[in-house]
Amino acid sequence: MDAWRMFALLALMAFWTQPALRTSRISTESVQTSAPASAAAPAQNSAQTPSSTPTQNPTQAHLPGPVQPIPFSHKQHAGMLKLPCEFCHVPSRSGETLSIPRATFCMQCHQTMATNDPGVQKLANYAQSNNPIPWVRVYELPSFVSFSHKTHLAQGIPCQQCHGPVADRVQLFKETDISMAGCVNCHREKKANIECNTCHILDQ
Repeated sequence: MDAWRMFALLALMAFWTQPALRTSRISTESVQTSAPASAAAPAQNSAQTPSSTPTQNPTQAHLPGPVQPIPFSHKQHAGMLKLPCEFCHVPSRSGETLSIPRATFCMQCHQTMATNDPGVQKLANYAQSNNPIPWVRVYELPSFVSFSHKTHLAQGIPCQQCHGPVADRVQLFKETDISMAGCVNCHREKKANIECNTCHILDQ
């Protein structure tokens, strides 16, 4: 295991094993969940919750974006704990795509952390059955669009450029424009290629 990953795991363990910090976290989340519903999502938040999605968790119901099968706070993991995106979203061998971690990966930390949390218990059930967590997609590109995470990261484009300030979000929602117009506008601003074959495979 990489040294930085081991360091992050040790930091997580230290965080969750301190009762005072756990109390602070719970208090912080209570304030978040009691925020007024007027903090609504932008108009472009068109993500719909499928009918198969579980009943809304009371702590998630007022938040923008689709309700997920397991509550997951990027604000807690990427914000408070400072975990880098690639800690959980590991690049594929080619680097073109990034993975969404399986429950067994998450349980490397949660075997000993927040084990009484209902969400973590659901996570443990997914890990034990080796079934993938049916996360609801927030961003999804059409099949005829080719997007390379490797290319964008190599150009110094931060994850937040396309995914928004996820480290500030308890629940993710679509808050950036990844339509063709949005991508072309971004390419123009950064003086990147806007030829059709940049994003579309035309030789098939």
